[in-house]
Amino acid sequence: MNTADQYLKTIYVVQKQEDGPASTGSVADALGVSPASANEMIGKLEDLGLAEHEKYKGVQLTDDGIVRARDALQTYCIIERFLANVLAVEDFREEAHELEAVIDDTVAERLDTIIDRQPECPDCFDPETDACACLEIAATPIEPEQ
Repeated sequence: MNTADQYLKTIYVVQKQEDGPASTGSVADALGVSPASANEMIGKLEDLGLAEHEKYKGVQLTDDGIVRARDALQTYCIIERFLANVLAVEDFREEAHELEAVIDDTVAERLDTIIDRQPECPDCFDPETDACACLEIAATPIEPEQ
């Protein structure tokens, strides 16, 4: 998964949370980047036809952007579930965030055969806990940074 996919995934989740266009600030906060960096990548996604950005209203994914975002989110859930349920990695969230940038589709497909993905994936993702709802362990909500 590349940086564009991480942005698409984040925009998709923020759109669902905000029930409409995702504000650039919310996207930047979720990714831990500056609003200027978020605006730059959103512009690139727009150039690729994956997003539409309207100043002061926010960004929305196009149909192609939604498909790619759902694929990226599904890959993230696969990684999370593999780390938590199969390998019992305690800090699975941090590891999943690190690995999502380097795991390709082939590896994700092979991990998927091990975790027995649920049909509701990627809608199983819970943004409050930043985790797949199908984890066998209880995921705790993320505490906002001070």
